[in-house]
Amino acid sequence: MRTKTVGWRRGAAGFAAAACVAAAAIAVVLLATAAGGSNGGYAVRAIFDNSGNVTEGEDVKIDGAKVGTVASVEATPQGKAAVTLDVENPGFQDFRADASCTIRPQSLLGEVYVDCKPTQPREEGAPLPPALKKVPAGQPGAGDRLLPLANTSSPVGVDQLQDMTRLPEAQRLRIILNELGVAFAGRGNELHEVVRRADPALRELDKVLGILASQNHVLANLAVESDKALAPFAAAREDVKGFIEHSNTIAKASDRHLAALEADLSRFPAFLRQLGPSMRRIDAFAGQATPTFEALDTAAPGIDQTFESLPGFSSSTTSYLKSLGKTAKTTGPALRASEQLLNRLEPLGGAAKPFASQASTLLKSLRETGGLERIMDFIYLSAGTTNGYDKLGHFLRADVLASRCVNYMTSPSPLPCVAKYTGGGGEAEAGSAKATAASAQGVIAQRTLAVLEGATPAQAIAEFPGSEGEAPAPGTGSSASTATPVGGSSSKTTYYTPGAEPAGVSERLLEYLLGG
Repeated sequence: MRTKTVGWRRGAAGFAAAACVAAAAIAVVLLATAAGGSNGGYAVRAIFDNSGNVTEGEDVKIDGAKVGTVASVEATPQGKAAVTLDVENPGFQDFRADASCTIRPQSLLGEVYVDCKPTQPREEGAPLPPALKKVPAGQPGAGDRLLPLANTSSPVGVDQLQDMTRLPEAQRLRIILNELGVAFAGRGNELHEVVRRADPALRELDKVLGILASQNHVLANLAVESDKALAPFAAAREDVKGFIEHSNTIAKASDRHLAALEADLSRFPAFLRQLGPSMRRIDAFAGQATPTFEALDTAAPGIDQTFESLPGFSSSTTSYLKSLGKTAKTTGPALRASEQLLNRLEPLGGAAKPFASQASTLLKSLRETGGLERIMDFIYLSAGTTNGYDKLGHFLRADVLASRCVNYMTSPSPLPCVAKYTGGGGEAEAGSAKATAASAQGVIAQRTLAVLEGATPAQAIAEFPGSEGEAPAPGTGSSASTATPVGGSSSKTTYYTPGAEPAGVSERLLEYLLGG
């Protein structure tokens, strides 16, 4: 264990040997040429482990811009280098407690400059740290702003590291490390701080490693998810390659139109200002259109079916339009020829307007009062009353007689009245033609009744002989008695008493009327 400890201490001492040697050499020069104070402006007294070739008049820069110069370089009682920075730019004369300064190489010839940050970046609105404290009176650099050693760094130059590997510097460094190893072995912590300040990159790397260590689970998930995300790109590496090549072509084309791109970019802020209100209106529209699109999603199957049926409908529409065109060619001349008729109908329409108005009122009244239904009921009931129905079909129950015999009169009519259905004679003999027709009608009716009662047509003809133009045989038709007025010829009445009828005629007639 002792051997390992001594080896570690010797190794640690080796890392700082070059810095210590350089600091000792510079300290001798500084003791001979040091000058303190500043020109009375805003001065910052920065403490470094070593000045690293810094001389008076070197630049002081902030973010690459020169803000002042190095006023003086001197050694401190603790063996450090105190570099007084004269900040001439008023805009940067406000160094805070978290300010930092680093000595950086400015050229390959060994020139350096001091790179500073008046304060560290922070979130907007965060409070600023306090300003740097001033050096108390009675001490070197009294009145200057003191930047402590913890806020500075002086890296070892690349040229110095290269010199350490050459002869005889490498041999000399080995001798120094061997001789001074024991001295450095007891100052490990101080040596650790010197090494960290000697290379800011190592210090920042240490911070980065700490952050990565605290995010190890996130990094592990990132590696897994990255593998999943890169798998599709690996499967489509040819497409990715083509995309990169096309991007290169586009970049070259864009380079040829830099002026146009610059003009577009100059108009881009105005476009963004107009885009904000437009996007708010689009957002409001999206909120109002959401129910519409939800309903459209529900109706999407029906819309799909409509579009699927649209080709057939289009074909049918094409056929219909062709047929309509042919019909138009045929009906076109007829429509043009009907123009004269329409011109003649126009006055008729004006004249028929009163009639149409009255007809409209009548039909409206019939519709509202049920007149049409009552007329249809009357027709239906009248047809049912005057017609019967049996196994042979429809038959009339009654005949409407249009003669003088049915008119009601208060005095006898001088005109003859024939009211007999069968037979002839009496006053009706003068109208022989009408009597013959009535007789013929009686023969037909009697034969019809016989058939309805079950007789065959031959039996009906044999029972009621005669033709349609002849009177029925005696004893088979109605009596030839003449009807006389009821109450005598002087009674002035139009009613007549019927003559004697053959036996069974009334029953058959009643059965006929009742549809038996």
